[in-house]
Amino acid sequence: MFKLNTLTVKNFMSVGNQTQAVDFDRRDLTLVLGENLDQGGDDSGARNGTGKTTIINALSYALYGQALTNIKRDNLINKTNGKNMLVTCEFESQGVVHRIERGRKPNVLKYYVANNEQDVDEEQQGENRETQINIEKTLGMSHDMFKHLVALNTYTQPFLSLSANDQRTIIEQMLGITLLSEKANSLKDLIKQTKDFITQEEYRVKAVEEANKKIQEQIENLERRQRLWQAKHSEEILNLERDINDLSHVDIEQELALHNDLKQWTEENAQQEQLAKDISTIESQIIRAHRDLEKTKHAWLSAQDGHCGVCGQSTEHLESHRQHLAETERDYNDADNFSRELQAAKEELSGKQKTLPAAPKTFYSDVNDAHGHKSSLATLAARLQHKNNESDPYTDQITDMRTAAVEEIDWSKINELNRVLDHQEFLLKLLTNKDSFIRKRIIDQNLQFLNSRLTHYLSKMGLPHSVKFMNDLSVEIQELGRDLDFDNLSRGERNRLILSLSWAFRDVWESLYNPINLLFIDEVVDSGMDSSGVESALAVLKKMSRERNKSIWLVSHKDELAGRVNNILKVVKENGFTSYDTDVEVV
Repeated sequence: MFKLNTLTVKNFMSVGNQTQAVDFDRRDLTLVLGENLDQGGDDSGARNGTGKTTIINALSYALYGQALTNIKRDNLINKTNGKNMLVTCEFESQGVVHRIERGRKPNVLKYYVANNEQDVDEEQQGENRETQINIEKTLGMSHDMFKHLVALNTYTQPFLSLSANDQRTIIEQMLGITLLSEKANSLKDLIKQTKDFITQEEYRVKAVEEANKKIQEQIENLERRQRLWQAKHSEEILNLERDINDLSHVDIEQELALHNDLKQWTEENAQQEQLAKDISTIESQIIRAHRDLEKTKHAWLSAQDGHCGVCGQSTEHLESHRQHLAETERDYNDADNFSRELQAAKEELSGKQKTLPAAPKTFYSDVNDAHGHKSSLATLAARLQHKNNESDPYTDQITDMRTAAVEEIDWSKINELNRVLDHQEFLLKLLTNKDSFIRKRIIDQNLQFLNSRLTHYLSKMGLPHSVKFMNDLSVEIQELGRDLDFDNLSRGERNRLILSLSWAFRDVWESLYNPINLLFIDEVVDSGMDSSGVESALAVLKKMSRERNKSIWLVSHKDELAGRVNNILKVVKENGFTSYDTDVEVV
């Protein structure tokens, strides 16, 4: 239920600095009559210019920030006072009380929900757009719909005089097609948001892929280094095992005995080599001694023949060389004796000379290494143990990088977002496509109800014309089979159709959304309608107020209507200011 409760007005148009109030929370038909005391206050010409329409202009301004008719905002301020214009409207929506305070000079916009003031940006100087959007969202209707559903005014262009596009806009708003468009716009925002999320997620996945690629390169590099380390490690272990195996097969006692034998053999071999050298030396000496002996023998034999072995002269000269000959003979004898001695020494050494067996073969080249065999074996075993205990320095790094650094690429979020996007785009087509079964179904169902209610009200208003909305949202007007335009109708016929159409619109609106307690009809029954039309209109309005608990306000110049209603609101104009003759207490 959407219920307009009260309206207070101050310095608005003809209303002055004295706040005026109207209570809309009624369930009857109220006749609004003017009384212009500045023009005599009698019936002749005293009903105009009192400020009756000011009520619905003030209501329109409070709710939408603009008058019902095309009046500039600054021209809404009372010209005499010129400032402190303030209009306040209180209404209920879904059981929650709302209040709007709107004014100019100074600019004011305060919006209260359940007595809690909503945030308003002060920089907007009382005309905050977002606040107005929230207000209209709560109201549930645009300003144009307000003019056709709540406040009918003779200066408002009739629906059937609007262009086809404007008519379509009104009908789509009323049938909820505009709501579909609003939902479509919201859905477009969601689609954009979903696409942004998909793009962000794709960027994230791509970044993860790039990071994983770099990490994988690092892992592959570590694996290459690991393979090299493992190959070298295995080779070192094999070498150590081979060395240990070789040392394990060595009989160290036998090895030491062989080294002793090798030492003796080396010594004997050295003796034999020295003996061979000595023999060679003696042989050289024997050769020289033999040569000297031969030379001396030759000299001695020559001397025996009478010749000097030195100068080659005759024996007469021999005596002069006697000393030399004696020395030569002595040298010969010495050489012969020394040769004999050398020969004897040679024979003695040759007797000692023998052929040695091959040198003993040892595992170690040095006896010290043989003595250190056990230590070497223990060292090799320790090194082998150390090698076997060595852990691969790359395994943990590779494992950590695979488990911690490499991030698993999860496509589930993108897949889910794409699924949501497909669903959103499908819904958008349903909401926006003119051939969508949703739009068609809404139009078909509600147009049938609209046409039935319009026919009902036309019958109540006594208008013989047939008026029907077609599926393309165009309007067909016929009389006795003849197609007519709205302008073919007389002034009274048009007003009957305007009222019937507004009431039908209202029935459709309330069936789709919320009932509205308030209805203003401003001078529509005054223009061109005969007494039959007026009576028909009053009958419909009274029934509506009585059976549907509506607060209906009929603005009129017809004094004769005063006897047909239970409540009258007098709008009095005096000294240039308007006041409302009500019992509403203004706080």
